[in-house]
Amino acid sequence: MEPHLSTTPFGRRRLTLAHVAGQAVAKARSPDMAVHKWNVFRAICTAKARIGVSERALAVLDALLTFHPETALTGDELIVWPSNHQLSLRAHGMAPATLRRHLASLVDGGLIVRRDSPNGKRYARKGRGGEVELAFGFDLAPIVVRAAEFEAWAEEVRAQDRALKLVRERITICRRDVAKMIAMGIEEGLPTRRNGHGPADWAEIHALYRSIVERIPRTATCAALEPIAEELSLLAEEVHSLLELHVNETNPSGNESQSERHVQNSNPDYLTDLEPSLPIRLGGRDERQPASKKMPEGSYPLGMILDACPDISDYAKGGHPISNWRDFLATVAVVRPMLGISPSAWEEARGVMGEVQAAVVVACILQRATAINSAGGYIRGLTRRAEAGEFSLGPMLMALIGSRNRGKLRA
Repeated sequence: MEPHLSTTPFGRRRLTLAHVAGQAVAKARSPDMAVHKWNVFRAICTAKARIGVSERALAVLDALLTFHPETALTGDELIVWPSNHQLSLRAHGMAPATLRRHLASLVDGGLIVRRDSPNGKRYARKGRGGEVELAFGFDLAPIVVRAAEFEAWAEEVRAQDRALKLVRERITICRRDVAKMIAMGIEEGLPTRRNGHGPADWAEIHALYRSIVERIPRTATCAALEPIAEELSLLAEEVHSLLELHVNETNPSGNESQSERHVQNSNPDYLTDLEPSLPIRLGGRDERQPASKKMPEGSYPLGMILDACPDISDYAKGGHPISNWRDFLATVAVVRPMLGISPSAWEEARGVMGEVQAAVVVACILQRATAINSAGGYIRGLTRRAEAGEFSLGPMLMALIGSRNRGKLRA
């Protein structure tokens, strides 16, 4: 008499269409089909989102596969019958209730089929020669039948991941190139208009750059990032062409030793018109305040400053990371005129806060550039508050760090 394989679950478990579908897949398997169980398992792990199973469910499937003695899944003996206790041990001590829930998700996902015994126990009946005649447990046949499907899904996921990685790398490179080219243009005081055409100044180019960067979502698909990458690439090409045009006009040979080009001031002041004028108080005071009124320099470590204001690193000279306060101050000297902070506002802030603390405030303003309409007026307001003893740098840094941490949690 041919043994009858169970098609319904034991006890109060209800038969579902997912169970029937899994049984149909298992029934369609040819005994000659053979797959490497761990290769298929890796494909299932890669395509888990498409299949609809969680990492914990995959841990249970991993444990189930270890109960099959062969590496190749083939033939008729594809049913494993571990007890819940043994299965829990191999699933890293998973609780029984959790184990049952993830077994059900594997069945619903079409990865395994239940073959329950009359009393719900899992066991195998063996013949006189020791061979298994009938087993009750979990049938791994769907994995064999759907191996090609799982591998195809995994390849699609890998292709999507590669494409997403490439577009993210493209965006990162373009951001770095544009930021450093803008910083160099400001540092050298290069013009941005040719024959009455082009952007008014480097601040306008920087505003365009920031408007593109701010549209980058924290978590996005390749389709959402592709247009942004294309816009950044076009902007990088336009800015680079602008710099090349200046080089060709000033020095066709490109040999600095022959042309002896003039080295311009690294702190240009031509963007002072970006800051709205403020009334000058009568009975003006000295730009440099007594040391007792200055905020203590070096109160906060440089690492904390860079963690709160990571955008400042995009403008570091030479493409090197900011590793000391000297590099930090040199980078702020490039960023300050870009933000439209006039020399008078800067000297006033340095006199009240000290050079280091004033530079940190500029880095904070850059980090919040989209929320500040006038950087020059903003730093003057902070300077007046600092002079009155009403401003502390700590809360500003903590707010920026907290904002970034909240963004990471949402991502």
